[in-house]
Amino acid sequence: MVIFGGIPLCYMELSLGQYHQLGPLKIWTKICPLFKGLGYAMILVGMYTSFYYNTIIAWAVFYFFSSFTSDLPWRSCNNTWNTENCTEFNVDTWRNSSVSAATEFLVRNVYEYQNSNGLSELGYIRWQIALCLALVFVIVYFSLWKGIHMSGKVVWVTATLPYILLLILMVRGVTLPGARRGILYFLTPKWETLASPSVWWDAAAQVFFSLGPGFGVLITLSSYNRFYNNTCRDAVATSLMNCLASLLSGFVIFSVLGYISVTQNREIETIAVGGPGLLFEVYAEAIASMEGATGWALIFFFMLINLGVDSTFGGLETVITSLSDEYPRVLRRHRELFVLVLMCVCYTGALVTTTNGGVLVVHLMDTFAANTSITIVVLLEVTIVCWIYGTERLSCEMREMMGTKPALPWRICWTFICPIILAITIVLGLVYYEAPVYGDYVYPGWAVGVGWGITGSSLICIPLYAMYKFIITPGNLQQRARRLLFLEDSGEAQVAEIAENGRASSMELNKGLVALPNSNV
Repeated sequence: MVIFGGIPLCYMELSLGQYHQLGPLKIWTKICPLFKGLGYAMILVGMYTSFYYNTIIAWAVFYFFSSFTSDLPWRSCNNTWNTENCTEFNVDTWRNSSVSAATEFLVRNVYEYQNSNGLSELGYIRWQIALCLALVFVIVYFSLWKGIHMSGKVVWVTATLPYILLLILMVRGVTLPGARRGILYFLTPKWETLASPSVWWDAAAQVFFSLGPGFGVLITLSSYNRFYNNTCRDAVATSLMNCLASLLSGFVIFSVLGYISVTQNREIETIAVGGPGLLFEVYAEAIASMEGATGWALIFFFMLINLGVDSTFGGLETVITSLSDEYPRVLRRHRELFVLVLMCVCYTGALVTTTNGGVLVVHLMDTFAANTSITIVVLLEVTIVCWIYGTERLSCEMREMMGTKPALPWRICWTFICPIILAITIVLGLVYYEAPVYGDYVYPGWAVGVGWGITGSSLICIPLYAMYKFIITPGNLQQRARRLLFLEDSGEAQVAEIAENGRASSMELNKGLVALPNSNV
């Protein structure tokens, strides 16, 4: 998925954004106006993701502040929220019915899940989590309110510091007893799992979430690049760095899982859980048993906060840039106020995830908000760019920026391999779909319907906008099709629009740094 999907799509999106100097909404007026709805779909997915993703960061903030104590609160079973099944990190007292102290801290203290009765009765808002969530959005606001130059300075810390902290945690993890067992489990492949369609579906979702194609982030950030920047180098380098970071994270996590396995005499399969529980239950439990637990907890959760905030920058900047490109005279001139309103909207939408049963909403949103819709968006995007806009035209634009056309394997991948792989992945994902569950909780039919409604609400933007654009475009059917599918704008019109949007300086326009198709500047 990385080789035939992630890296080629990153290269394509970076090149499109850099060439046209526009965000993922306005850029479709230059590629294929009929499918501008893809830009609106990306915006909605970014909004939906902010509703639940930042809540996970808020949990990390809560853990971070809870770590300022000599005895971590999820280490013992002597707390008001613990039950009789609570078991501390000790092999002598572990049994199948046991619940770790870290699990009870997360479920009964952070969520207070016992005060909810499923999605029908979510309970009340946990004011502590709501405050942590507000703090997250305040940090994001002051990082984004002045524009890309401000957030560009912030990410020097939020993007580089986690690597340092990961290395520190890895050194600590590999020195724990049993670390070798966990690392071997991590590195030993189980080839039979390749026959499972869910593995391919999860791989696609992971690649898109980590590398960013389809979310509009790559188009947004590359639209601020210098025109002659080498996007091929950027795509390959960032993708490889991303994979190395994932590999490093695997060593950090699985070395600790091996430590737990040896200490409690349990199989790793019974310890490793998916989702946030791996971090907030399993890893937190292991940290609590280490010498100097407070220090390791502070390092770990501070790293999570940095990783989370850094990721949310890109998603929300996509929304900001897209709408600012569309309404430059209103939103770009009042960016501080616009960003403030956006943060308030996202915070309000996320409040439901801070309730006692909010984790159920987080899991529901995580299942339906982005996975299916983004895969379909990426499939449509690469198909439209290569088969309507034209692979040859895209290659010529890359030659204008970098001096040479992309090599033949890149073009084959964009034109044939990527669409085929994405189409097969979507079909398999839908055919072998399984209704979501959270632990012992089975989501009711109406909740699954709401989930699919969330998926459809972003995808419906594509046909709705296409119908709207086709209706308002003057001319007969043939003329409308030519105008909406094959753009025929003059170079002067593009210069005027770029100047109006303010995305290129007058010096760049005068020097011809903004290249225009079929025209000489």
